[in-house]
Amino acid sequence: MKTIITGGNVLSKNGFEQADVLISDGKVFEVSGSIDSGAADRVIRADNSFIIPAFADVHVHFREPGFEYKETIRTGSKAAARGGYSDVCTMPNLDPAPSTPGSVGRQLEIIERDSVVRIHPYGTITADGSGRGELSDMEGISGLVTAFSDDGKGVQDISLMTEAMHKARDLDKVIAAHCEDESWLPEGGCVNQGKASMRFGLPGIPAESEWTQADRDLELEAMIGGKYHICHVSKKETVELVRRAKERGIDVTCETAPHYLLLCEDDMEDDGRYKMNPPLGSAEDRDAVVRGLLDGTIDMIATDHAPHSPEEKDRGLKGSAFGISGLEAAFPALFTGLVLEGVISLETLVKKMSVAPRKRFALDSGDEDSVSRRGYIRPGQAADIAVLDLLEEYTLDSSRFASMGKCTPFDGRDVRGRVLYTLVDGDAVYDYEKDDD
Repeated sequence: MKTIITGGNVLSKNGFEQADVLISDGKVFEVSGSIDSGAADRVIRADNSFIIPAFADVHVHFREPGFEYKETIRTGSKAAARGGYSDVCTMPNLDPAPSTPGSVGRQLEIIERDSVVRIHPYGTITADGSGRGELSDMEGISGLVTAFSDDGKGVQDISLMTEAMHKARDLDKVIAAHCEDESWLPEGGCVNQGKASMRFGLPGIPAESEWTQADRDLELEAMIGGKYHICHVSKKETVELVRRAKERGIDVTCETAPHYLLLCEDDMEDDGRYKMNPPLGSAEDRDAVVRGLLDGTIDMIATDHAPHSPEEKDRGLKGSAFGISGLEAAFPALFTGLVLEGVISLETLVKKMSVAPRKRFALDSGDEDSVSRRGYIRPGQAADIAVLDLLEEYTLDSSRFASMGKCTPFDGRDVRGRVLYTLVDGDAVYDYEKDDD
């Protein structure tokens, strides 16, 4: 099967250049100024569009098995394809928790059957993913998972995290930490921190809950070694801690999410679409996260796609579940809010959404010279490609999401930039003109 993408602007090592791309047997075969379309079984006309390595998201929740009423592997993967993603890493807050070879195997069977993109599952750190108790069978599941995380729960006991870090180091796996020290949380539940909590008269999650546990873990990592990753960085103190840790030579990476780059607590309304964990911080926090992205302290952007049923998100800030849907809103929101505003270049956005996550989480099968890691299109790479229309203006409409979760703070926003096609190994898993069935 041969496919030609013609008439587009291809991201090369010299930046964007107008060229055609010939795909054969799932790989990029040729990139040149003009390729005879008669050599192809399929021609994708990408006139004036932009052709980039498809995105990779290291932090999504697809809810299956156990919570299929929120999202399934099928619907979540279709949402990823619509968002321009060829690869996603699914968090392990599932039932059963992926803590043994059997439970991970069950998830892998569903992925093989239903996913339209590549899914790389996490295994839990603790046996039930609660951040407490005993460790999971880390040795037994190591070859089946991309990394270890208890996302949604911070590992509360320092001795337990110490043991987990030792094991992950010996297994050459990343520990991806949801940093949340529960000793800082007020009784009776939390909604947000600072001015937002005061404005709505609701108890808040203090910034210390995030950054004190990050500080603890970074000190452990300095002593133990291994690979450590901080999920969804949202506070200025955490950004500074990571910056200092990197200066000390600690092997740490971190991610942030579109909502922490583009929103702050001043934007909040008493609506479930503004309830996520960690919560939106202050304008100072948002600005610090943006600076961290620019100077390399923050390595990558992940969505923390966390869909819930409408009933779970229609209870205001106080009663709604934590989490929003992000895969289908991420690129247009970031392109509009960061690239068009001159904050970062499109090439930098691609690096943060495609190259850095693949490199840290070894999503290219250990190929250190992988083109998707290098960040541009050239012969020899797997044909994992997104085709983007950067001129189209439209209004984000979450009711059209492929995800079962329709709740996002970006709903109704005027944006520019649309994913037209997503290819995985050369197969078009998303075609905007056909849309999803």
